[in-house]
Amino acid sequence: MEVEEMKPAAASRLKISDDVIITVAKLAALDVKGVASLGGEVGKMSKLRKNGPIKISMMGDVAAIDMNIVIKSGEKAFNVAQEVQTAVKENVQNMTGVPVARVNVTVGGVVFE
Repeated sequence: MEVEEMKPAAASRLKISDDVIITVAKLAALDVKGVASLGGEVGKMSKLRKNGPIKISMMGDVAAIDMNIVIKSGEKAFNVAQEVQTAVKENVQNMTGVPVARVNVTVGGVVFE
């Protein structure tokens, strides 16, 4: 009886674009009560120049996210920032499958309405 040689299965890899992670993070942050806007414009040029309100750093397969938000007047900055951290981390991990090591949130301003 001949023994068949086991061939290793080809490892498949899926690369999630930084643009996708930025979009998911943006939508998650804007959905948090108390967030007026992001602290800058998320556009093609801001991503190319790396000076937009959301920056993604990949450490292997794990993402680190830095973002700048503007909060609404009367909201507690600390509480809003914590909610943004949680929402962004959960949404990015659930929607893209990319693990998130940290979400750094900077409150860059307050909007008085």
